[in-house]
Amino acid sequence: MLACGRALVGNPDVLLMDEPSEGLAPLLVRELGRILGRLKAGGASILLVEQNLAFALRIADHVYLMSKGKIVHESRPDELLRNEEVKARYLGV
Repeated sequence: MLACGRALVGNPDVLLMDEPSEGLAPLLVRELGRILGRLKAGGASILLVEQNLAFALRIADHVYLMSKGKIVHESRPDELLRNEEVKARYLGV
């Protein structure tokens, strides 16, 4: 939480985040999602590495899936949600 707060306090134009929802209570994850949504709406660029699929898809404009260090899929979030094969193969959904 402290790392996220420190990153957000300056209202950045570019934000790089690695697993920001890890270990946070669901209420804090929702609040972080709202904050990132506001930054995005304000024109900030966000590179988000995240395993929480629902959280990532609410924020993302574009999605890249990696497996064993290689990009195995790229699409818009809505396309990923409709792609049952990719979800089953790489996300266990």
